[in-house]
Amino acid sequence: MVGRARTVVAAVAAFVLLVVLWELVKLALPGDGVLIGDTRVLPRTDDSAMPHVWTVLGRLLEPEVAGAADARTVGAAVASGALFTLGLALGGLVLGGVLGMLLALAMQRFGLLERAALPYVVASQTVPLIAIAPLVAGWGGKIAIMGWSWQPWASVMVISSYLAFFPIAVGMLRGLNAPAKADVELFRTLAAGWWTTLLRLRLPTSVPFLLPAVRLAAAAAVVGAIVAEISTGTRGGIGRLIIEYAQSATGDPSRLYTAILGAAALGLLAAGAVGLLDVALRRYRGSVR
Repeated sequence: MVGRARTVVAAVAAFVLLVVLWELVKLALPGDGVLIGDTRVLPRTDDSAMPHVWTVLGRLLEPEVAGAADARTVGAAVASGALFTLGLALGGLVLGGVLGMLLALAMQRFGLLERAALPYVVASQTVPLIAIAPLVAGWGGKIAIMGWSWQPWASVMVISSYLAFFPIAVGMLRGLNAPAKADVELFRTLAAGWWTTLLRLRLPTSVPFLLPAVRLAAAAAVVGAIVAEISTGTRGGIGRLIIEYAQSATGDPSRLYTAILGAAALGLLAAGAVGLLDVALRRYRGSVR
């Protein structure tokens, strides 16, 4: 519990420090930024580029559409979009996690497959996500299964899983190969098969490697979901809000920053949710020797 409390205090302190640095930069630098010749070396800090933190927070309480009869606040819109994106990101995390674990198990079981597939797994992450999103949306639009047509949110989930599977596959593979040689030899001496060794030795040993990988994958899934929403124009999520609020960013950038703040909070929430898995698997933390 003390460790958890320290983590929360450190996170709050980091946020406060970021706010203080933001305001100090805004106070210290000129509003038009710093130019050397025709090159801007430091950004503009006027209200049209860097609004005050309290201005952004105050914007959350204002109506999203002025004059509407039942207008929701900007904060409610950001929260609704964040929850929608969180659902897609978690779906992508589960899908990518299952695929990553299965691939890691197959690569650990067959050394030839690991040598053949691992370079391509690494190379797959060098492809720009913004180039993949339209392709996935286009291919998905041609899919119809038993009367169910492909939905835009399904494309977002698939793209999110694309980013999530890589850290889980690599972390899981490293964990499966982590047991000491003496332990592996002991299981062989006892005539334990591959499944018994996997369940009793390799899987417990992989937990300390898997948990950080899942935490990274959760953050990557959120990024993938937001980028996919922006690239495919999917409505209802935080990515769509970023597009809509960016259209008025020239005159009112604080509203755009509310969406960015919601996206940042979404990433922290997804990473925090992995902490529940950490608690459930706490007894395996000391599996590596």
